[in-house]
Amino acid sequence: MISSESNGQIKEVIKLQKQARYRRKQQTFVVEGIKMVQEAAYHGKLQKMYISEGKYQEISQILSALVNTYEYEIVSDQVLKQISETVTPQGILGTVTLPTYDMENILQQEKHRFLLLDDLRDPGNLGTVMRTAEGAGMSGVLLSKGSVDLFNPKVVRSTMGAIFRVPYCYVEDLAEVARQIRNMGYEVYGTAMEGSVAYDEPDYTAGAAVVIGNEANGISETVFQSVTKRIRIPMEGQLESLNAAISAAIVMYEMQRQERRNLTK
Repeated sequence: MISSESNGQIKEVIKLQKQARYRRKQQTFVVEGIKMVQEAAYHGKLQKMYISEGKYQEISQILSALVNTYEYEIVSDQVLKQISETVTPQGILGTVTLPTYDMENILQQEKHRFLLLDDLRDPGNLGTVMRTAEGAGMSGVLLSKGSVDLFNPKVVRSTMGAIFRVPYCYVEDLAEVARQIRNMGYEVYGTAMEGSVAYDEPDYTAGAAVVIGNEANGISETVFQSVTKRIRIPMEGQLESLNAAISAAIVMYEMQRQERRNLTK
């Protein structure tokens, strides 16, 4: 059993939890909780588990197949708290290989419904967006390099496992990606109040991309120059804007609604 925070493995886990650059270098991140460990194993990405002494009996019964298959360490309850990023840890976390996707493969999928994120910075927003993108059946999520790290512990928790199922890619030049999608024959919509139409007016069924901008500044001017049309979400009251994740969800589900409507005709 590991009972010291100075243990080399424990230091490694803490570093993976805290440093995005180190996660990218090692191509490894950390998941917490029974469900997320199960998801990682199901998708063939689980490397190793760390189980708290106090929860070992319970978890070894629930995850008996994983305990008998994967390498694991029992750690003291105090050590588990130190390496966990949650307020009330479930007593287990795992190191996991980053899932990776190729942008060209994402763009060539059978469905052509893309979400482009322009410097989205809030971990909770990104996690919610990924989870919603799965629910709405999006083909993939393309992120500017200035967006928050998808494998930030808060983002990972918010995705509820969608992080393993929704194709994603960080790109150097989001405006260029938008132009590439336009050259494929699809419209690229950007959310904005000025010069826009209501989000449910366009026909998305032939394929489309939607850009969601930074929480504070919206879509950058460079990316806006690559947008073909502007859309807005009508609001009552005195609101100036909606939360980025909410805006993304509304538009993504309108895209899905139109597809379902076409299928039932």
